[in-house]
Amino acid sequence: MKDVSQKPDSKRVARATATLHAPAHCIALLRSGDTEKGDPLKTARVAGILAAKRTDELIPLCHPLPIYRADVTYELADSSVRIIAEVETIGPTGVEMEALTAASLAALTLYDMLKPYAEPEELHIEDCRLERKLGGKSHYRRTLAQPRSAAVLVLSDTVASGAKPDTAGTYVRDALEAAGFSPIEYTVLPDDAHVLGGALRTLRERKVELVITVGGTGLGPRDITVDTVKPMLDVEIPGIMEAARAFGQQRMPFAMLSRGVAGYAGDTLVLTFPGSRGGASESLAATLPGLVHLLETGRSGGRHPGGYGEAP
Repeated sequence: MKDVSQKPDSKRVARATATLHAPAHCIALLRSGDTEKGDPLKTARVAGILAAKRTDELIPLCHPLPIYRADVTYELADSSVRIIAEVETIGPTGVEMEALTAASLAALTLYDMLKPYAEPEELHIEDCRLERKLGGKSHYRRTLAQPRSAAVLVLSDTVASGAKPDTAGTYVRDALEAAGFSPIEYTVLPDDAHVLGGALRTLRERKVELVITVGGTGLGPRDITVDTVKPMLDVEIPGIMEAARAFGQQRMPFAMLSRGVAGYAGDTLVLTFPGSRGGASESLAATLPGLVHLLETGRSGGRHPGGYGEAP
């Protein structure tokens, strides 16, 4: 199965349809609900909902997901019935297969209940397709529409001295590049408030659009990043690092100890990530869709992002 552990949860919606072609007298039976097995439309609706809830048991590599809503409705024509299945979840991956499975099984149930009243060649199912999906990367983009400048500042005495290699900062740098940021500056600094403050002021004056510090967000005596960055912020955005901590806390119990902050220093968006590779990668996974949206609609993007980050 595909690893979706580093994908943030979002509301996911999928709509799928299928069409059953049948002779007119069978469509009349659907309208009346009078067959020897009972009401076909009601039975098929239940079958489709059950299918959505058990898709992971039927398709080998599907992830199990909590199904928050599933429904099956119909559009009846003279010689066909269109089955419409809609499924919703909040999770790290979509419910396209659940919706397609629901539409397919509802169509098969109708076929089964109508087959005593028609010749085999008079019944056939076709055009099972996904019509709509919302949520995830198709709705909340993780890549920029156009390049924007960024800088990654790694705060670590040991890395700055050459005692150990940096993996967290290089991961963030490479991930930002994959998301369309360019140019990206990468700098390793010691845990020194004066040095960090000077670097941030220079980046702010040059109007670099995004700065991510990596390291120094903990509670140790040399963890000076948050204490240095916070007074420089003109506008704090608490929800950014709250989202990162909540995401990380579901994956390891120490994420709550990060003191990371985020906000604007002038027109530069500044985020403070933990220094471990896991903490930095999880923080970026949790915040990247919001960062892309904010940079394209916020101060530097020229539009106000609105209440929940939706452009008006």
